[in-house]
Amino acid sequence: METDLNRIKVVLVEKKRTNKWLAQQLGKDPATVSKWCTNTSQPGLETLRQIAELLDMDIRELIIPTKVEDPKIVYMGNNLSSK
Repeated sequence: METDLNRIKVVLVEKKRTNKWLAQQLGKDPATVSKWCTNTSQPGLETLRQIAELLDMDIRELIIPTKVEDPKIVYMGNNLSSK
């Protein structure tokens, strides 16, 4: 069973951007970006950083958390917030 590791597809929809736009911005093949969006493969950390910068967001919003270490910090879809 494959586990989704990133939220790139969701974030692109939220930001009203397309896979094609992201591929052009990064100079990547659209098929590569499509694989990231379907979680078939994963971008490297440097690429995730570039994606976060292009979408004007925190890199942590692009990945699905595995657990929350600090109970005061709650992941809320588009942002991280403290309680």
